[in-house]
Amino acid sequence: MPNLSTTSEFLLMELSDIRELQILHFFVFLTVYLTAVTGNLLIIIAVALDHRLHTPMYFFLLNLAILDIGSISVMVPKAMSNSLMNSRSISYSACVAQVFFFFFIGGSDFAILTIMAHDRYVAICNPLQYETIMHRGACIQMAVSAWISGILFGALHTGGTFTISFCSNVVNQFFCEVPQILKLSCFDMYLVEVGIIVFGCFLVLGCFIFIIVTYVQIFGTVLRIPSVQGQKKALSTCLPHLTVVSLLIFTGIFAYVKPHSSSELNVLFAVIYAILPPLFNPFIYSMRNKEIKTALLKLSNPGQFSKIIAGKPFLQK
Repeated sequence: MPNLSTTSEFLLMELSDIRELQILHFFVFLTVYLTAVTGNLLIIIAVALDHRLHTPMYFFLLNLAILDIGSISVMVPKAMSNSLMNSRSISYSACVAQVFFFFFIGGSDFAILTIMAHDRYVAICNPLQYETIMHRGACIQMAVSAWISGILFGALHTGGTFTISFCSNVVNQFFCEVPQILKLSCFDMYLVEVGIIVFGCFLVLGCFIFIIVTYVQIFGTVLRIPSVQGQKKALSTCLPHLTVVSLLIFTGIFAYVKPHSSSELNVLFAVIYAILPPLFNPFIYSMRNKEIKTALLKLSNPGQFSKIIAGKPFLQK
């Protein structure tokens, strides 16, 4: 087979070769993309403008919303463009960028969710020390650490993927998905694929265990709260986070720890783990969190806008 390691482009999978269905796919992707971006932008605006949300929990939620916008922007705009233009091509550099940003954002996303579990633990299990532990400097340091860890995670996976020689440039997916790219290697890359997946699962499993242990302690503390109202208030700040973590983990497991399947199922799995979390996250937080809902309602009322922005600086010391 010819060595195509110097290829200038890859050919992505067509979702359909029927022009009418391609246009339909474009509008479906457009609707999903605009919904996800709008929902996350509303979360960002609400947290940034409402001084009552200038707390560590909502600071990390703002970071999560930014990452969710980046996550869905990695592959959906290119899929929209290809559907509209009746094209399959993606440049080599754009494919590299997709892989890097996918893992960079995914790694940062999970790191932020782990930090948010720690924040809830301190707030519920050690409330008297909350302001001392979760002060402004500590929150900024934790957020920066999450983003840096995502960069390293993305660089590692990207370097491991694109140092191989390719004997084909046809990717059996609508974006540059690592398992599908490794199948284009001139050599058997089974061990590399397994190594990448195992390494990613090891890091995710470590964070997941930390989150589980944290919530076991949180629930133990909540059960000791004498007031039922107090228990409900504590749980109301935890359930959205737990739901988002579960959605991210189980969709990822669903996509990567699966037997070989048809192209149609591969696309379905990719949509589930790559598009659903950033689409649903803002709705999960806005539906289950009264403070977010109140802030969003005030944003829709022009008379309240000046009152919202006349607040305190973000993340009080």
